[in-house]
Amino acid sequence: MEGNVTAAPGASRAAGASGRARAARHAGRDGTGAAEPDAAPRRQTEAMSEGIDSQPVALGASRVELRVSCWSLLLREETVKPDPCVMLQLFSDGQWTEVGRSEVLRGSQNPVFAHVFALDYFFEEMQILKFEVFDAGGEGAEDGGSELGPLLGVVECSLGQIVSQTKATKQLALASGEPAGNSTITIEAEEVSRTNEFVQLEFHGQELDDKDFFSKSDPFLEIYKVNSNSTEQLVWRTEVVKNNLSPRWEAFRVSLQSLCSCDPDKTIRCVIYDHDSSGKHDYIGEFSTTFQEMLQASAGEEVKWACINHKYLEKKKHYKNSGHIVLMQCKMEKVHTFLDYIMGGLQISFTVAIDFTASNGDPRSEHSLHFINPKEPNEYLKTLSSVGEICQDYDSDKRFPAFGFGARIPPDFEVSHDFAINFDPENPECERITGVIEAYKRCLPQIQLYGPTNVAPIINKVAAPAAEEEKTGLPTKYRVLLILTDGVVSDMPEACDAVVRASRLPLSIIIVGIGNADFSDMRELNGDRGMLESDEGRAVRDIVQFVPVREFKKAPANALAKYVLAEVPKQVVEYYGSKGIGPSTQKPSSSLPQ
Repeated sequence: MEGNVTAAPGASRAAGASGRARAARHAGRDGTGAAEPDAAPRRQTEAMSEGIDSQPVALGASRVELRVSCWSLLLREETVKPDPCVMLQLFSDGQWTEVGRSEVLRGSQNPVFAHVFALDYFFEEMQILKFEVFDAGGEGAEDGGSELGPLLGVVECSLGQIVSQTKATKQLALASGEPAGNSTITIEAEEVSRTNEFVQLEFHGQELDDKDFFSKSDPFLEIYKVNSNSTEQLVWRTEVVKNNLSPRWEAFRVSLQSLCSCDPDKTIRCVIYDHDSSGKHDYIGEFSTTFQEMLQASAGEEVKWACINHKYLEKKKHYKNSGHIVLMQCKMEKVHTFLDYIMGGLQISFTVAIDFTASNGDPRSEHSLHFINPKEPNEYLKTLSSVGEICQDYDSDKRFPAFGFGARIPPDFEVSHDFAINFDPENPECERITGVIEAYKRCLPQIQLYGPTNVAPIINKVAAPAAEEEKTGLPTKYRVLLILTDGVVSDMPEACDAVVRASRLPLSIIIVGIGNADFSDMRELNGDRGMLESDEGRAVRDIVQFVPVREFKKAPANALAKYVLAEVPKQVVEYYGSKGIGPSTQKPSSSLPQ
């Protein structure tokens, strides 16, 4: 059976980009856990996933986390359950600005989402929120739908209303304003501490009950924090391990605040299910523990619990257990911030790759995406300037490798997918971002736009020096590859392989779609359907950020750069944190570039 949870389609796209600057101080970057299965049978709980906030917090603000669940969502057809996901938007500067999107839960009318929405709460401000629930598996965007799918329901309320009630349940409405049947949404708010203490946990099962007739169980584990009022919050949901009664789940990291509210004696309940693609997962068993008990594994000892199915315990006379769960690792960590690494001397190395395929149009034509208009820069130039000017502040030598792909190049005019746009393969670097722009302008009349749109070669080229950096084990240089392209990638299988390999390296990839092409296939590289998988295996990090530049045409000049670079700090922290690499104690030079 296949796992059913994916990130919402288009999850990296902007909604109301021009309001994003102000909204950034309200909304934190949300993190999600591993690829998750559907919500287990519904209980009175709210879902919560790990999120490492790498952005500065507004002074005087309280930090709140919102957890969302829904009940009795509309059916897609008479007997077909929806694949729901939630988009949260904040009304800021006169327009709606997207805060984040949940994962997609397959075939569920009563979803409990594991994604957490983190915001800064200001008592003195009216912070209006809009929760929209979409059917990601449905067809058409009519009746209030979007690229996420048909709208199942929407509700608006203030953050103040939610925090004053702690837990608010509201009726969902259709785009017409009519009630969406009996559908409701429940939002629970919790103020969180500023702790940066995290714990890494790794579990495996032993001889779990077999719930399948023709194969073995496909187990996954859910971890709940039990509150003093006996309500529960979902802390983590592991990936599904298929056809295995002794599964070994991937290690994961979660904050102490999320796991136990920093109380080592708070009850933690762990539930094991056999995953079913229909969403009706079979209950295997459960156990309860505390973080204090888990800490025994920090001394190198394994902690073992019997997995108990309480129905079997009551009905079966000789029942003992349904297997065991073993905690192999419980490692305390302090999570460093992006600024910790930058102030420790980490350099952000910025590389540019530009699409020179024929679909851009003849550069001599004013209709070409590469047309050089003396009165107004084209979209390639605008993106290079806005993103590059920010990145160059974090690169000490201010020199940027710049490449092109998809063109026939001199002297033999053979197609190349990784040529230096300064035509110096031994030294493809350009002086500052202005040097990249000048090299781009000089390059255009010397090449023949051709194709296809292959991006795997340039990803592999940039990944090669990143692999050398990885071997040092030092936080000295993290690479960001900016790919500007006007069309759908032609070598998607090879590109997926390249991204999966690169996810293990100090590297992030930003893809900006130029023009009005259909970029829907980019969702696969972007990880919007869950963590990317290919013949190379499963990506260990989500390192690709994709956005079409057309969504920022009415936004302020700096909105695109802010959006596409927003994930980089989190990705830097994730990479070095996963490797156990802390910031260098050697401080960078205090001298400023001239």
